[in-house]
Formats: sequence, structure tokens, C-alpha cells
Amino acid sequence: MTNLIDDVRVRRAFNWIVVGLVAYGVIEWLWPAPFGTLLKGAALGGLYALIALGIALIYRANRIINFAQGDIGGVPASLAVLLIAVAHWPYPLGILVGLVSGVVVGALVEFLLIRRFSHASRLVLTVATIGIAQLLTVIELEMPNWFHAVAPPQSFPSPFNFGFNIGPARFSGNLLLAVFAIPLVIAALAWFLNKTDIGIAVRACSESSDRASLLGVPVKRVNLVVWIVGATLATVGMILRAGVVGLPIGSALGLSVLLRTLAAASIGRMEKMPTIVAASLGLGVVESAVVWHTGRSEIVDLVVFLVIMASLLFQRSHLASRAMASATASWTAFREARPLPPELARRPEVVWTKRALLVVVAVLVLFAPSLIGQARTGLATFLAAYLIVALSLLVLVGWAGQISLGQFAFVGVGSATSAWMTLHWHIDLLLAMIVAGVLGAVVAIAIGIPALRIRGLFLAVATLGFTFACSSYFLNRNYFHWIPDQFTNLPRLPLFGRVSIDSDSRYYYFSYVVLLACIFAVRGLRRSRIGRVLIATRENERGVQAYGINVTSAKLVAFAVSGFLAAVAGVLIVHQQTALYPDLADPQSSIVVFVMVVIGGLGSMTGVFAGAIYLEALAWFKGAVPQGLQGVFQILGSGLGLVIILMFLPEGVGSLVFRARDRLLRELADRRGIIVPSLFADMAVREEAPPDDLIVAAASTAELDAIPANGNGSQARKTQRVSP
Repeated sequence: MTNLIDDVRVRRAFNWIVVGLVAYGVIEWLWPAPFGTLLKGAALGGLYALIALGIALIYRANRIINFAQGDIGGVPASLAVLLIAVAHWPYPLGILVGLVSGVVVGALVEFLLIRRFSHASRLVLTVATIGIAQLLTVIELEMPNWFHAVAPPQSFPSPFNFGFNIGPARFSGNLLLAVFAIPLVIAALAWFLNKTDIGIAVRACSESSDRASLLGVPVKRVNLVVWIVGATLATVGMILRAGVVGLPIGSALGLSVLLRTLAAASIGRMEKMPTIVAASLGLGVVESAVVWHTGRSEIVDLVVFLVIMASLLFQRSHLASRAMASATASWTAFREARPLPPELARRPEVVWTKRALLVVVAVLVLFAPSLIGQARTGLATFLAAYLIVALSLLVLVGWAGQISLGQFAFVGVGSATSAWMTLHWHIDLLLAMIVAGVLGAVVAIAIGIPALRIRGLFLAVATLGFTFACSSYFLNRNYFHWIPDQFTNLPRLPLFGRVSIDSDSRYYYFSYVVLLACIFAVRGLRRSRIGRVLIATRENERGVQAYGINVTSAKLVAFAVSGFLAAVAGVLIVHQQTALYPDLADPQSSIVVFVMVVIGGLGSMTGVFAGAIYLEALAWFKGAVPQGLQGVFQILGSGLGLVIILMFLPEGVGSLVFRARDRLLRELADRRGIIVPSLFADMAVREEAPPDDLIVAAASTAELDAIPANGNGSQARKTQRVSP
């Protein structure tokens, strides 16, 4: 047995050496760079490794992407650097305070926030970490003011002031400190996970928290330890990074750096720590080589995206396994809104209420330009475009269960295509919209084909990488000269050569007509066979395949429809601005719109619209409310407000609408004496009478008629509803 283990270790070491040599050969072939530059890139990659290991550790414990990983370490790191550089504390004391603060921040985040989402969907908790990141970013921005500093320090003294050059690369004291500290921290983490009792408990909980709980493992306490360890790793990484590149202004990790750490963690499938470390080092080396050889950092985003896709496709058999499918199942655990019960749908009260609501919405849309003024009409047009993007996410994420953080890449494709056709072909806007939509659908299918076997968070990372590649390379005028310049004025050509849309108010009405057409199209898709297949596939893909249904075609249709709708929204945006804005496929916008639909509720069209309207309303009315209420609006639109909403409304703000609707329907059913099983299926129902109470969860009229009469000869039974 010992010889067998030794042989496995030797074979693994040999494989690592071969992979390293092949990677080095590829880098030297594509982007030759001095050895010192590559070595410095490996050191920076080591800093990525500390963040990536924390992301992987928290994923294994909670099955989420922790978007706040960098900022959890950024707050204590900023405190340590400010104490050393501004308050002139001794270096060891400042570092010690920073590390202790990292432990405290990790514990507080887990105990006060993360623990409140223990029963929520993993997707909801992931979005909550985005809100936590925003909250911590605000603290990071305020911290220099505590020390009366104008800006965060971009350097601080090293404990030893010597360095040397290897070729053109300078290895200063802080960089050398990082080179020596990173292996020690990684070795300490490995010892903790493999040799200590609490580390073994962490590994047990990461495999199956339910099984560990049955074996007597204190899961909550272990989860607290995981977040403390993750925060400590992030703190060390951010302190070392601050010594090399300085403290950032704003978020501790920009999205670009976050993508690299997510890429490394995904390459290791969030579980293989040595692979994660090696991937981080490799990405750091590639980034340094590309920047040194080409002088263009934007190419790195393209390379990272290609590396992500290649690695995930290479591991597709593992990602499509039953264990991985089970681990990512809660990412698509969306509860669809209950439709109107057929027993009440045709009641005059319900019919006329629906008509009245439609009339109110139509009147608001028709008279909005005169009510909100010319300045806000453009914002209302933007709202129409964002509602269409929300529809595209409803189809792809809410129905098909394919998590996408790259929706604005398709928006950018539609914007660039429409702008080019308008300038060069002077094409009718409706025809340009159709062509741009088809191209957006083609691009979405091109991304969807390799992504069909990638699920949950891994697909989210891949689509986020695609957005970066589009923003930095594919939609960059420096590489594709056909893309119009941002200063080019785009004309709004008349529709069919006759209907003018040159004014903001006319273009506003045109945008909402397009939105209405998209709504009808999406409703038709939901009622079709493909829509039912998408919902069934999201719930149980293997069960659907057992009936001989081609789920691959259904998913590709979802990608195509989603890409088409997002590209159409891009056409509306670019012609509303009458110019091609520089950030066509802004990754931050993709994340914002994803957060928007999640806080609204991905279970229905009403929910995703509620999320968009909620965020837009906060932006619109913030300046119009009294001074005393502006703080409330600011909190509701901040990261803290996002966390609070998801904490109390995990199904989104749209669920408030359906709760109110169901309450009114129950009152109507009681008043009319109509039995509606679907309205009471989720409520405890009990009979008020004899000792042998009959609990009725959901009953039809025939079932109630079959209940024997009571002692008074009456079959009427009073029921008391108890809130769940």
C-alpha cells in the first residue's frame, strides 16, 4: 500500500512538471518575456491564490460565490496600512491589528448576515454577498477620513529596505515579503485542513453538512470558522497586495481581479487546493507576459476567458456528475408565482380588476412624458430597455436555470451592430433591430453550445469572463475597426421612412411599443411546449431526458431568445443616446442587472419588472423626497438595503404583489363561498369541532361532500386558517 501511494505521488509530481513545462513553452511561443517578469507575475499570482483559496473554501461550506471575499479582507488591510503609513504605528503592531480585525470582520459577517440566509437559495445568498461587498466598500472609502488622509496610501514602508533586479523586474522589499509569506500561509492552511480536528470538521461539512450534522459536528460553529479563515486569507492577501500595488480606491478587488481569482478557483473545481494555487500562479505569469509583450492589458481578459472555457470543458464530465448537479441544484431553486386559480379567474371581480390595472398602467405609460418632464423621459426610455434585458434573464435564468452574469455582452453586440448599420446602410430601425437581435441570438448560441455541460456557479464565471472579453477585446475599436467611434452622432431615421422618432417623447413611445411586443413574445414562449420543457428541465433535467425530450435544443432556444432580447435592448439604448458609449459590454452593468432581477424575483415576469422598477424608482425619487427621507432612500439603494430586502423577502419584492393578490383572492373566495384548493394548499387547515379533528391540506368539492355529516345533520364545516 505504501509503495502504491508513493507511485501515485511520483506520477502526480511528474504530471505537474510536464504541465508546467508545456505552459512555459506556450507562453514563450505566444508572448515571450524575460524570466524576471515571469517570476514577478508568479508572485502576483500567489496573491491571487490567497483570495481564490478563500473563495473555494467558502464555496465548499456554503455553495456560493462570495463576491465580498476581497472586501472582507480589504477593510482590515486598509486599517493596517493606514495605521502604518499614516498613524506611523510600528509595522508588526499594525499588521497584528489588521489580522485581528480580519478575524473580527469574518466572524461578524457570518454571524450577523450569512447565518440569516441558511435556508435561502444559494443564488439569493450569492447576490447578498454582492450587497455585503458594497457595504464594505463604503467603509473602505470612509476609512482614510478617520485618519484625516486625503486618499488611501499607495505605498507603506517595508520591514526591510532592500531589493534587487532580475532583468527588467524589480523585486522590492514588500514584493519579497509576499514571495516568502505566500508559501507559508498556503502551507499553514493545508496543515489546518488536514491535521487539526476543526480542519477535518471543515472538510467533512464541505462534503455534506447534513451528514456531518448527523455525526455530531457543530455545523454552525464550523461555518463560522470557515468564514474566519476565509477572511484571514483575504486580509493577508490584501495586505501583501497593498505593499506591492498600493491600496485601491473603492472596492478592494476590482471585477477584473475578481475574475482572475474566480477563474483559478473554477479551474480547481472549488475543491482541489493545489490546482487552485497552480492556476493562480499560471494566470499571474500569463498576465505579466501578455502585458510585457503587447503593452495591452485588455488582451489578458480575452486570454482569461479562453482559459476558463477550455478548463471547464476539459472537466465537463466532472461538472456534469450527479454530485456536482446536486451541489448546484439550489442555484436554480426558483419558486414560480402561482397563477390565478381557475375557480376565480373568470369571476367578474377578478376580470374587471385585471382590466382596471391594465388601464392604470397604460395611462401611466401614455402620459408619463408630460408628467415627468423632458429631462426624465430619456430615463424612462432606459427603463424600457432594462425591462427587456430583465425579460431576457427571466427566460435564461428563471426558466432555463442557466446562470448568466454576461447579459450586457449581448446588449453590446446589439448596440454595435445597430450603430454600424444605421451609419453605413441607413437601414430602418425596426429592420436593424431584427438583424441585431438575430446576431445577438447567434452569439448567445455560440456561448451556449460549450456551456451546456457547465452548471451553476461555473456557468456564471464563464459568462462573466465572456463579458470581460467582449468589453476589452471583441467590442474594442482598437481591434475591430468597423465598430463606430463613440463620438459619432447616430441619426434616428423615420420608421418605414415615414414615422418620425427624432424627439425624445416619440422615441419613448416607440421603446414601449417594442417592450410590449417583447412581453407578448415571452408570454407566448412560456405557454408553448418549449416553455414547459424549460421549466421541467430546470427542475429535473434527468427526468425530462428519461421521457426522450431533447433538453439541449430547449436550452439553446433559451440562449437564443435571451440573446435576441438583450440585443434588442442594446439597439434601444444606443439610439436613445444617439451615440455608441464606450463601455458597450460593461461587466458591472451585467452584475447590476442580474442583482436587479433577483431582488425582484425570478419566478415571474412581474417579479423581474418589480426589481427594475424598484431600483429605478429609488434613483428617480431620491432627490424629490424631503431631506429627512433621503437617508432612507440611500439605505434602500445601498448594499445594506439589498441585504435587508433579500433577508426578509428571499423571493424578491415582486412576492409582495402576489401575497397581496392571494390574500384578496382568499377573501373573495370566502365571501362567495367558493372552495379554491390551490389558495389553501400552502396553509394549515383544521376543523373546529370534535376531538378527532380532520386536518385538510387541500380538498376538492367532491372530497368535502364525501365527509360524513356532523351530529346536527349539517355538512358545513368551519375551517380556521393558520399562517404558515
